[in-house]
Amino acid sequence: MSILTYIAGWPLLAALALIVVPRNYRVIIRAIAVLATFISAVLAIKLFCQFVPGAAGYQFEQQIPWVQSLGISYHVGVDGINVGLILMGAIVAFAAALCSFEIQTREKEFYILLLVMTGGILGAFASLDLFCFYFLHELALVPTFIMIGVWGRGEKKNYATFQITLYLSVGALIALIGLIALYLQSGANTFDIPKLIEHVKTHPFSQGAQHLIFPLLLFGFGILVSLWPFHSWAPLGYGVAPSPTAMLHAGVLKKFGLYGLIRIALPMLPEAAQCWAQVLAWLCVGNILYVGWVAMRQKDLNLLIGNSSVAHMGFIFLGIASLNLIGISGAVIIMIAHGFLAALTFALSGYIYQQTGTLQMSELGGLCRKLPFIGTALLMAAMAGCGLPGFANFVGEATVFFGAWTVFPAITVIALWGALVIGGVYMTRAIRTVLHGPLAEKWNSLTDAGHLWRKLPYALLLASLLVFGFWPRLLTEKINPDVEKIVAQIPPAKCCPVRADKSAAADHSGVRNR
Repeated sequence: MSILTYIAGWPLLAALALIVVPRNYRVIIRAIAVLATFISAVLAIKLFCQFVPGAAGYQFEQQIPWVQSLGISYHVGVDGINVGLILMGAIVAFAAALCSFEIQTREKEFYILLLVMTGGILGAFASLDLFCFYFLHELALVPTFIMIGVWGRGEKKNYATFQITLYLSVGALIALIGLIALYLQSGANTFDIPKLIEHVKTHPFSQGAQHLIFPLLLFGFGILVSLWPFHSWAPLGYGVAPSPTAMLHAGVLKKFGLYGLIRIALPMLPEAAQCWAQVLAWLCVGNILYVGWVAMRQKDLNLLIGNSSVAHMGFIFLGIASLNLIGISGAVIIMIAHGFLAALTFALSGYIYQQTGTLQMSELGGLCRKLPFIGTALLMAAMAGCGLPGFANFVGEATVFFGAWTVFPAITVIALWGALVIGGVYMTRAIRTVLHGPLAEKWNSLTDAGHLWRKLPYALLLASLLVFGFWPRLLTEKINPDVEKIVAQIPPAKCCPVRADKSAAADHSGVRNR
């Protein structure tokens, strides 16, 4: 049995075990959840260390036929694109379980939903079958709605639950239509992703079919990832969500749509991807600039973090739109780095909320005096969000900019300005307001994270950002060989007028030089 089955299976098995545990056994319930996610994290680290970069095909593969008449099977495996995402997801899930001490009511139900969400996420990233890929994502998505509606905070939690349910349901439905169309148009009678890709190589889709299916996947997955202008659900949803839910959704589950574009849309619909690349590049400017400006106006720390998370999605979309090795590899690195960063920032804001009862930045100030560990961790997280060298985010963003510059120089300049100026302004302003300045007397009783278990989730997420920031080769040497295979399937630009003009100009220039 593949180690991937154990990584995704332990949380699901623990969720089943919690059903029979009496609800008044609070310590046992929490211990089971923490232990299950810890085992998954350890196994994911082992998987990452044993992964062989550049090996042919998928590794740690397992396939069990299920509905043979439709070509559906339980098929899991990893390559350089998803091995880092599974590692990140397992570590974030363990950190989220540790941060769940803030839940004081209906703990049994909360931990069951948290474990189901974790198993669905890890299973979706490991799946190589379209049906299971989509089903496991929905399995992870449903607990999000319930957790926000039941354990959310603030007066707007019901509105936020309704909005996030509506947006994500529509996005998932559009993506489902695209995946069904992909299956029917291929004629391969299989949901197996590797077989579909091989079939499409020899029997490519017609241009009409590609231009019909690709926008369905782009906007279906895009809504799930908060692509501008379909982004408004995310900041509000994360703002009212309990911290563990926000950590898992913003940090990990949100990457499902991005992963789907890279794993499915680009290799199977390469001509349409080339034609839609410029549209995607301009849409990501909305994420970087517009949402960045919105973040600058926020007075609530969680809303600022939520808008910042949406803005960072723009850099990933820009890397995907570049359709070259450097850009797409950078996008995968940002996906991993942002997963750790989003989980860390929402965990820290949750701790501050539990201590103070508010996240209004105007009511806070000087917290670093009373919360030196939490304050230092928040400062480092803010610097990582600004793209400071030494953190994994810097590696990903710099790589994306290099990749996008060769294709979209104007958009790259705009994105770079948004990252350095807008992102720097709202992050440093938030740090100044929350951590520095005079300390109000009502915060004199605040207590810092005092023992190892309270510090562990924040230290673990920070360490992950620093390890991949100082040693990015741990990721790049795994990612690049498999991204190169996808890029090799994408033809030269024919549909995009701007790219065609540039290619023609380059050809004429070469003729003149000769």
